Amino acid sequence: MRGFLRLAIIALLSIGFGSAGFAADGKPHRVTIQIDQNDPQIMNLVLNNATNVIEYYRAKNEDVDLDVVAYGPGLHMLRADTSPVKDRIKRLKDMAFPGKIQFSACNHTKQGMEKTEGHAISVLPEATIVPSGVVHLMELQEQGWSYVKP
Repeated sequence: MRGFLRLAIIALLSIGFGSAGFAADGKPHRVTIQIDQNDPQIMNLVLNNATNVIEYYRAKNEDVDLDVVAYGPGLHMLRADTSPVKDRIKRLKDMAFPGKIQFSACNHTKQGMEKTEGHAISVLPEATIVPSGVVHLMELQEQGWSYVKP
């Protein structure tokens, strides 16, 4: 009986420590979602997708890394002055585990918009500026990240 109990405890501990944050094949869960349209419906769809992924893996007690990449007209999602979803972004960032969701804003697009509009553009505090949104997406995929375009 003691041997069985000991094996059961070891099995439970190995399940708890061995599965957190990884898929069945041992790779971490990582997904990037792009937004390239200035359309509140598409922006909300992106945020719905991100929320669903976080909640799915949270229910399985597994970690997931998400990176929402905004470029072209989609940068409006992360602009401090024009984002129709800034409150949802803040709530989602607060809901996710620290460092598990990133909002990447394309600097190439930002500079183009600044030139066209004639003034500096600020991004939301939840966003990180990356040199190029498209290149960032490529590099994430090269590193094995899953890719979603709503």
